[in-house]
Amino acid sequence: MLLVTIPWARAVGAVPFLTVLAPSERYHQERRQRPKKLPDWARQMLVQIRRWLPQRELVVVADSSFAVLTLLHELRLLSQPVTMITRLRLDAALYEPARARGQTGRPRLKGRRLPTLQQVLLDSTTPWTPVTVARWYREPQREVEVVSATAVWYHTGMPPVPIRWVLIRDPQEKFVPQALLSTDVTLTPVQMVTWFIQRWQVEVTFQEVRTHLGVETQRQWADLAIARATPVLFGLFTVVTLLAPHLSAHHPVSPRQATWYTKAIPTFADALALGRSPLWGHAHFSLSHKDSELIQIPRPLFECLTETLCYAA
Repeated sequence: MLLVTIPWARAVGAVPFLTVLAPSERYHQERRQRPKKLPDWARQMLVQIRRWLPQRELVVVADSSFAVLTLLHELRLLSQPVTMITRLRLDAALYEPARARGQTGRPRLKGRRLPTLQQVLLDSTTPWTPVTVARWYREPQREVEVVSATAVWYHTGMPPVPIRWVLIRDPQEKFVPQALLSTDVTLTPVQMVTWFIQRWQVEVTFQEVRTHLGVETQRQWADLAIARATPVLFGLFTVVTLLAPHLSAHHPVSPRQATWYTKAIPTFADALALGRSPLWGHAHFSLSHKDSELIQIPRPLFECLTETLCYAA
């Protein structure tokens, strides 16, 4: 999904643009097949996106499932590297960069071992820096403390990956300390944290397409049917999101209010209703070109609406 600013929602949203059907490990075990892991799916998708956009800067924000050394290493080796920001374990093995050898032989992969982030967290001499992060989940902003540095993340048998890590803690102690990594060592800690916080919008999009478009509730049982329907529904979410600004030129996207629920900012449900209104109005209620306060509708449609309201009540 692409994290972009949605003007009518006055927030950053996650817009789907590429879907891949990734069956679970149990699915492959039942068919006695070798499962394909999530990092392998991610590498294939990111390489494809890089081919589509060879010159565009790509920053990927992912959860801890994609904090895999082989994946990070392969993304760094691309002709135009892809930056990955993800979580980092507090007990990850971090090292200084390897020093150049003055003699022949295999080059060194790492330097001196550094303290783990868990040790940095417990060290009373750690120089914490207070920063303000905008749009912290459901809050307009949040004050947190961070400490950051560069290192080489290495595990035996895996390629070494230079990273910038940032350790975050809450002065109010409302969440446990956590660590992030970036394969771009030039990023600032505030930028890393800001981008990672925006990843939550991906979960919001999943919830919206489940609730309003029926993803994961389709009645197809065949794999091919699911593979066809799911991308279409995700694409419909993107179309509605992009179409709303054009429709709002005539009818602004206004949030639907209720006595028990006050909503200040429009959501996808409001944009979906705005998109349905001209389509349904033209198809069912445009029976006369005269302007009149009295609108006649066919009796079958009237009975259908009445029955729908009866069941809804």
